[in-house]
Amino acid sequence: MFAISVSILLGFTPRSNVRMQTVTLTKVPGTPGGHDFAKTLPGITAPFGFFDPLDLIEDCAQEEILRFREAELAHGRVSMMAVTGCAVGEVFHPMFAVDGPAIRQLDLVLQTPGGQSGGFVLLLAIFFSEIYRARIGWKPPGEATFMLQEGYSPGDLGFDPLGLKPQEKAGLLAMQNKELNNGRLAMLGVAGIVAQELVDGKSVF
Repeated sequence: MFAISVSILLGFTPRSNVRMQTVTLTKVPGTPGGHDFAKTLPGITAPFGFFDPLDLIEDCAQEEILRFREAELAHGRVSMMAVTGCAVGEVFHPMFAVDGPAIRQLDLVLQTPGGQSGGFVLLLAIFFSEIYRARIGWKPPGEATFMLQEGYSPGDLGFDPLGLKPQEKAGLLAMQNKELNNGRLAMLGVAGIVAQELVDGKSVF
């Protein structure tokens, strides 16, 4: 499943003729990675195990693979919130009088003064959260382009207000696997929800 996210990010471009064991996509010297490195990361679970049938990351540097994992985690988290928002928003929306498919509700909300104010606040929250994520995990553009900070673990922004992060390695690995699997399912789920509601114009929930 990890390779599916990689293939999306690479635009399904064949890379069999490009060898990049020590050079990243941005032509920056990298650390040899490939399958051997990818197999050391969380997310390899039954029934698929290590899933890369097209060898999309065989010639990837470690820095690239970690960047792909960062993207997978970010999109998985957004998708989990999106699926929850679709499910809840279609059956319970006390603040705004909107009905119908979730994919159309934001358009209706933004037509109201209250919705526009709320949308502005939400946009600011997204803006500052992304700036925070970039400062924590990414190197400054002047230092390196599209490169994570050394020692930064993809997705670990230090945000754990309830203290749920396990301290032991086994517990942490289990939680990371659950987050990745749920995120992967949510990415497929929200894509299915959006596609179905676009086709038939009806609410899924």
